[in-house]
Amino acid sequence: MRKLFFLICITSLLSNFSFAQHEKAQKYIAMYKQAAIAEMQRSGVPASITLAQGMLESGFGESELCKKSNNHFGIKCKNDWTGEKAYHDDDEKQECFRAYTTAADSYKDHSDFLRSRPWYAFLFKLDATDYEGWAKGLKKAGYATEKDYPVKLIHVINDNNLQQYTLAGLQKPENKDAVEQVTTIVETNTQPIPVEATIEKEELIDSETVINPIKQIDATAKQPTNYPEGVFTINHAKVIYAKEGMSLLSLANQFNITLSNLFVFNSLKEMDVLDADRLIFVGNKLKKGATDFHIVQPGETLHSISQTEGVQLESILLYNKLDKLATIKSNDKIYLRSPNTKTAK
Repeated sequence: MRKLFFLICITSLLSNFSFAQHEKAQKYIAMYKQAAIAEMQRSGVPASITLAQGMLESGFGESELCKKSNNHFGIKCKNDWTGEKAYHDDDEKQECFRAYTTAADSYKDHSDFLRSRPWYAFLFKLDATDYEGWAKGLKKAGYATEKDYPVKLIHVINDNNLQQYTLAGLQKPENKDAVEQVTTIVETNTQPIPVEATIEKEELIDSETVINPIKQIDATAKQPTNYPEGVFTINHAKVIYAKEGMSLLSLANQFNITLSNLFVFNSLKEMDVLDADRLIFVGNKLKKGATDFHIVQPGETLHSISQTEGVQLESILLYNKLDKLATIKSNDKIYLRSPNTKTAK
């Protein structure tokens, strides 16, 4: 009888503990899922991995380091850290940890930390949905010392269905104005509370919108006036208008193309994140333009014309007998199809 009573008590305690852990996890996810998605779209770190690491490293946001220093990922100072510092016992007594003004700063620094260390570079070649590969890779690269760290990450991801936030990061274009932010924690032991924000749903449009690219550019040829959201077409080629800071790896994964092809389609040098707002083609452009020629506007380059007209840069160079370093000026005529004349102005 006593054994039965003891077993009932143990079962009840375990059940209550499991329920409490689940509640903590759901509360943490609700508060920081949007920050994880935004960071994925900015840096390429899968949202499921970011959330799982944040939950484990911060004890669901309840660790002393997290409460007092907004450090959700247990990142130590390192030699290159010039920001605020906090000291906590870890592998050794009073080790130096990074301190942040807000939880959002911690999330951003976590992404930048992984992006800036060469020994994590191989992770960004993995598919964003391969959370098991990421979990094992983080351990291999030395992020954590526990032998079962990958197992713990995978367990947290599966138990809380965190993969859905990675999928959301792949499907929803970055919208910096609509990203949910988290508030500053200032020397308190209270849980961080997110600022209310409207999260706009941005789904890729099912039917392609066809636009006249010439009419969408103002006099400087740098400020698009009304490119539509999501996928549209220029000269029968699929394209999106992507914002500065968007992860190109994430973008390639979103459209199921290789990163190298994304660079080729857009005649871009290799980069991790976009250096400026740009038209990004997610399929190959045609060799011929919709019109015979393009009149150069102030500020335009051969590359920008290739993008706004949806014509392969190599073809434009061929039609006009120019090389990539050729300079063009306002009112020059750039052929988009093989011209009748032998040369172009």
